Order: sequence, then C-alpha cells, then structure tokens
Amino acid sequence: MSRQQLTIEPAADRLRLPPGRRPLARRWRVSETAAFYLLASLSVSFLAGSAAPTPLYAHYQHEWGFSPITTTVVWGVYALAVLTALLVVGSLSDHVGRRPILLTSIAVQAATMVVFATAGGVGTLVAARIIQGLATGAAVGAIGAGLVDLHRTRGTVANAVVPPAGTAVGAIGAGLLVQYLPDPAELVYLILLGVFALQWAGVALMPEPGTRRPGAVAALRPRISVPPSVRRPVLAAIPALLAVWSLGGFYGSLGPALVSDLAGAQSAVLGGLALFVLAAVGALTVLALHRSEPRRVLALGMAALLAGVGLTLVSVATSSVAVFLTGTTIAGIGFGGGFQGAVRLVLPLAAAHERAGVLSTMWVVSYLALGLPAVIAGYLVVDGGGLLATTREFGAAVMVLAIVTIVALARAGRPAPVPAAETASAAAPAAIPAAAPDRQSAAAAQPGPGERPGRDRQLASCSAATEN
Repeated sequence: MSRQQLTIEPAADRLRLPPGRRPLARRWRVSETAAFYLLASLSVSFLAGSAAPTPLYAHYQHEWGFSPITTTVVWGVYALAVLTALLVVGSLSDHVGRRPILLTSIAVQAATMVVFATAGGVGTLVAARIIQGLATGAAVGAIGAGLVDLHRTRGTVANAVVPPAGTAVGAIGAGLLVQYLPDPAELVYLILLGVFALQWAGVALMPEPGTRRPGAVAALRPRISVPPSVRRPVLAAIPALLAVWSLGGFYGSLGPALVSDLAGAQSAVLGGLALFVLAAVGALTVLALHRSEPRRVLALGMAALLAGVGLTLVSVATSSVAVFLTGTTIAGIGFGGGFQGAVRLVLPLAAAHERAGVLSTMWVVSYLALGLPAVIAGYLVVDGGGLLATTREFGAAVMVLAIVTIVALARAGRPAPVPAAETASAAAPAAIPAAAPDRQSAAAAQPGPGERPGRDRQLASCSAATEN
C-alpha cells in the first residue's frame, strides 16, 4: 500500500482565481503613498476637531450662561488630557502597531463628536474635551511615527506643518459653519463624524506601516529628565516654550471673546479667524525655516513674538480689529518659529538615550503653559480688571518671556552637539534629515544604548499637537 504525500497549496491557488484577479484583502489594500496622505489627513482632522469648539464658546456661553473662567477650564482640561496621553501611550504604537492605536483613537474621537453634538451642559462639554484630548494625544503619536515610517524626509516635514494647519482649518471652518449654516452646535460635529468614519475605513484597509517590538508595558512609563549636558539650553528654551504655548492657549480660549469685544459685535468667523491666522502663519513659518539654524529660528521667533504681541496690545488700546489681526500675523511667526527653534536647539545636544526624557520634559512645560495660564486669565477676566485689562497683562507677560529668551540666547555660549552619528536617529519636529528618504532607510536608524525604541520619534512627531 503506497503512501500519499499531503500538500498544502496557497489559498489563491486553491480558489483558482481568474488570471489578473487578486485576493479580496489584497485588492482593497491602500498603497503606501495613499496611506501617507491618509495619515496626514488624520492629523488635520484630529486637530481640526479639537479646534472646532473655539468659535462655539460664545454660543455655549449664551446658551448655558457660564463665565470666562469656565471657558478657560474647558480649554485647560483638554490640554492636560493630551499631555497625559502623549506621556503614557505616546509610544505604544511601536509595540502594538500603528493601526490598532489609530482605529481605537478614531473610534473614540468619532464618539466624542456625538457627545459634543448632543451636549446639554458644561459637565458634558468638559467630559467631551477630556475624552477628546486623550484620543488626540494617543493618535498623534501613532500618526507622526507612521508618517516617518512611510517616508522619513517628507514625514518629518508633515509632522511639523500639518498639525498647525489642521488647527487653522478647524478654527476657520467651524467659524464659517457656525456663522452661516443652521444648527451650529451640531452640524460642525456631524460633519467631522462623517470624516472620521471615512478615515476609520481607510485605516482599516491600510497596511501596517510600523514594526512591532516587545516592551509595551514598559513603554507606558513616562521618562522625564534634564541631563547636565542640556540644562543650560533647556533653561534658555523654557521661557520661549512658556511664551509660545501660553499665547496659543489664550487665543484658543479667550481669543474669540477679545475679537468680538474689539469688533463690537459677536461673530463666529472673527472668533475663529484669530486662531486661524496664528496657526496658519505658524505652519508656514515652520515650512519656510525648517532648514535654518535653530538658534536663528528661535531668535527670529522671539523677536516676531515680541513685535506681534506688542502690536496686538496697540489694537486693544485703539479697538482696531485690523491692527489686532496684523499683530496676530506677526505673532504667528513667533508661534511657529519659537517652539521649533527651542526643540531643535536642545535635542541635538542630548545623547540618543537621553532624548526621550528631555523631549518629555519640554512637552510637560509646553502643555502646562497651554492650559494653566489660560485658566488664570479666565479668573482675572471675572475677578480682576476684565477682558481688556487681562489681555494687556497677559501680553506683557508674554513679551517679558520673549525678552528673557533673547537675552539668554545672547549670553549663552554655543555648546558643541554630540556626534552626528548619535543624533541621526532623532526625528526632531523640523529637523529634516539629509538622507534616508524612504521607508527602508528610516527603519535602518537604530536606537542608541539604553534608548527606548521609538519614544523619541513618537514624541518628537507630535509638535504643535495642541495648538487648538
């Protein structure tokens, strides 16, 4: 009795597909080029969704009768939620994959849009902003790393430019919808819900861009440190971070109320226009200066911030919307250049295994500056001298911080960075690599000794994540 040899044929052969036909799963897979633009669009939509409530604050305030303090608290809890997610799960997609994190984050963000659309009070609004912040913080890490996975050079540029562009689109888009279309507190979020549903389907069909690594549990532990090699530049950068991000927080929370006061009329478009101008000019500045020397970028940013905020204070004295928007345009140069210059000034000076802790420290300073000063400003509006007086005090504080940064840059020496080979694996937000233009060469960059794989890339890819 002869033995028969058992053979297992590939699934495609067993199904005997017609010539030219591919399996269904392969036919519907998204190409890498399409995946790159899908991830970029996700960054835009997440940040647009986060900026969408800004033009609606006046509507919520009228409907529910809350004070400017509540407005700034709603803003502040979002910033803290994003920070928490970035520090805890910002690099988790290195270990479980980009797609699982993105699919979960998009689903949560879509559900948050429903909560926003059906919100009936301040408590629901605060809860929605917290959940939205957690989803956004988790998503931007995976999005940023995925963009670098697919194309290192274009990915780092996209990581620096797309988030503020998304903030700008969300601010002005929501303002236009609120101003000219019915059901302003619902329509904006329902449109975004549809966008997220389409993007979820796209990510479900997208190939996994990253490579999974062990160590998911260890990745949940934040690393915050300032090693001796970067203490002086970090001390020089902190005033810049405080100035830039606190200004963004003011525009995102009290900006619409200030513009309405200057214009003498309520306008959702004008309310969104202020944040749009600040974020859009910031994005263009990052794109224009991404190859410039970091110290010059930071110095230019602080000079522009000083001039722009000074001009906005003139607009408060003259009640001129045109002067205010002109000052905001100039301040936008400082907004874009200030953070990028600060990060790029510090990160190359840290050893490879130290960068994650250093960058986490800078994010903590940045997001605290984004939320807490805005809450303090809201308190001063109610229990202090009012909106215009608070604006003058806030603007003066930002200008002092810009001056401190300029003086620190002038007095500081020019320390030598660590060797280029050690810094090659860091994807600083606007530091464009001179080589490795594709996915394969990006994968070749290995972490340094003691470095947690992917944490630098994940955190650095989130620049401007909450300018909204």
